[in-house]
Amino acid sequence: MKIQCQKSDLLNSVNIVLKAIPVKTTMPILECLVIEAKNNNIKLIANDMELGIETLVKGTIIEDGNVAINAKIFSEIVRRLPENEVSISTDSNYMTEIICEKAKFNVSGISSEEFPYLPNIEKEKPLVLSQFALKEVIRQTVFSISDNENNKIMTGELFEIKDSVLRVVSLDGHRISIRKIELKDSYEDCKIIIPGKTLNEISKILSGEVSSLVNIYFTDKHALFEFDDTLVLTRLIEGEYYRIDQMLSSDYETKISINKKELQNCIERASLLIREVDKKPVIINIDKSNFELRINTAIGSMNEEIDIVMEGKDIVIGFNPKFLLDALRVIDEETVDIYLINAKAPCFIRDKDQSYIYLILPVNINVAD
Repeated sequence: MKIQCQKSDLLNSVNIVLKAIPVKTTMPILECLVIEAKNNNIKLIANDMELGIETLVKGTIIEDGNVAINAKIFSEIVRRLPENEVSISTDSNYMTEIICEKAKFNVSGISSEEFPYLPNIEKEKPLVLSQFALKEVIRQTVFSISDNENNKIMTGELFEIKDSVLRVVSLDGHRISIRKIELKDSYEDCKIIIPGKTLNEISKILSGEVSSLVNIYFTDKHALFEFDDTLVLTRLIEGEYYRIDQMLSSDYETKISINKKELQNCIERASLLIREVDKKPVIINIDKSNFELRINTAIGSMNEEIDIVMEGKDIVIGFNPKFLLDALRVIDEETVDIYLINAKAPCFIRDKDQSYIYLILPVNINVAD
């Protein structure tokens, strides 16, 4: 194999496939990326058996071939090469020569025969989204997945299609995040659970352009994301997702409309007094259209009032400030509506069309705090 390409193009592609290199593995071949040159395409491939990525590199093929090479070593070499054309060639023993200007490396590669290439997925009627829409829906939901591997379902997101609406759901036992997107076409009803890790990595690769599209294909066990010159294949999480609809109530005793930025800034100020080990809640007191947020910790105390528009009953309720902040930071509206029932029931932050819904469970508080 012999190829030539610009360092910047090569590095960009290497950074994409590195997201599918495992941190720890008992299979050395998975620590490698494959460079494949054939059919007039230079392709980089990585696969950790849960997430697989293929991406094309702009360049010239002088001689077809392929090699598996340690991804960490190769990426560090490429990163430190001069900004110029890179030549990569291998001999019959997979010794790989990397040359750029006066820099010359020889690195041992291996045959790619044992490498787990991505399986072929039938590409029939994809779900089509703009890169902007997919990147946004991930940003607005992925923060509330669980990192507890003992409950696999909670480490993923539900992608549910009904007719021409895509609903994306994540939860971690303390909160639920929901986003709805109106699709341009109608699709067969579908429910799949995509690992949060995959969605996080895809979000980093997406350009976020409104005019650039992503095609998503589903099978019983996999989801394939196709965009630009990149394929991302992920195993789906098996099992039935939680029946969240029965947790979503439209009832409320108190509704407030509040400036989102003012509330976010207020909670961020209160969080300055919280040590992570304390897990102290912020206490919200809504009384006759007055909104007071207060906190009392070992470091100090704070209280602040914010103007609101209120309907319904007075209420005193406590929340984990991080959960409120996570939701507020991904809402783009200037004003948010918050619906409350009582001090023990979840609050809902949602818009009129329910294109987004954030359910947050309260925490027990001592009203005297």
